[in-house]
Amino acid sequence: MTSPPARYHILHETSYRYESPVSLSRQLLHLTPRYGRWQSCLEHRISVSPQPTAERERHDCFGNVVRELALQFPHDSLCVCAESTVEVASHLPREVAAALTSAGSAAAAGSARSPGYLSASPTWESVRDALAYGARPVLLDAACYQFESPHVRVKHEFAAYARSCFTPRRPVLEAVQALMSRIYHEFEFDPEATTVATPVLEVLAEKRGVCQDFAHLMLSCLRSQGLAARYVSGYLLTHPPPGQPRMVGADASHAWVSVYCPELEGGRWVDFDPTNNLLPDTQHITLAWGRDFADVSPLRGVILGGDAHDLEVAVTVTPLAEVDDESLALP
Repeated sequence: MTSPPARYHILHETSYRYESPVSLSRQLLHLTPRYGRWQSCLEHRISVSPQPTAERERHDCFGNVVRELALQFPHDSLCVCAESTVEVASHLPREVAAALTSAGSAAAAGSARSPGYLSASPTWESVRDALAYGARPVLLDAACYQFESPHVRVKHEFAAYARSCFTPRRPVLEAVQALMSRIYHEFEFDPEATTVATPVLEVLAEKRGVCQDFAHLMLSCLRSQGLAARYVSGYLLTHPPPGQPRMVGADASHAWVSVYCPELEGGRWVDFDPTNNLLPDTQHITLAWGRDFADVSPLRGVILGGDAHDLEVAVTVTPLAEVDDESLALP
C-alpha cells in the first residue's frame, strides 16, 4: 500500500535592487510546477512588481511552462513572487514503497537500497547500446540528454570516476545508485565553494559544492558512460529542528537528476538525488527539467542599465496541513 499524496504550499520570492535605473528588461521565468503522472499543480500565480509592459506564457522544448516578461520603462527594482499549491503522489517503484510502508519510520535513503527493483533493470551496457546512434529507431525522448550542454561535460575524467560503479553487466539502476552514493559520501556540501559559473571539472577536483554542482557532476558521469540523464529543478521539503517553527524563506531551490531506463513498455525516467543519497518521492516537488541548470533557471534575462544590483531569494515549502486556510487562498 502506497502512502497518501502530500500537498504543499510553495512561496518563491525573488527581488532585485538596482544601483541605477534599468531602462529595459526582458526576463524568462521557470517558476510554474510541472504536471505529471504523480504531480498536480492545484493553484498557481506569479505576481510581478512593477507591472510588466507585456507578458506571455508558453512551453519550452522540454515541456516546461515558461513565463516571458518585458518591462519597457525605467525601474530600480524587480520583485517576482511565485505562489503554488502542489500535490505530489508517491512514485517510488511498488517494491520500494512497500518496503518503506512496512518499515514505518525507515529513512528515505533506504529506498535507494531496495535490491529488487534496481537489480531487475537492464544492464547498463544494453541501455548504452540502445541509446547509441545506429540503424534503429531513435529514442527521441532521451536522445537530447546524452550529450554535452553548457554546464555538463562528456569527458574521460568523468567516465573514469564512474567506472568502479559501472562494472560489467551490472543493472543500470543499481549502477546509478552506486554512483549517487559515491558522490554523496565523497563530496562535501559547501555553499561557499562554488558559483553558478564554476566548471564541473573543478567540482570533481575539489570535491565540494552544492546540489546544483552534484547534479551536474552526476550528469557528466552518466553521459560520459553513454547514458541519457536530465537535470531536474524543484523544491525539497526541509524540516525545522524539533520544537522550532518552520522559518519563512528557510528552504531553497533544489536539484537532482533523472535517468532514462528502457523497458518493454517503452521506458521510464527514474530520479536520483545525489545531495541526499535517495530516490525522490513525495518530499521532492518538480519545477522543471532540461539538459542542465541553464535550461531551467528560475529567473534569467537581460537588462539595459542597472549597474550593480543586490539579489535576494527566499523559498518556503510548507505542508498544507500547517498552512492557515486564509493565508493560503489565492485571489
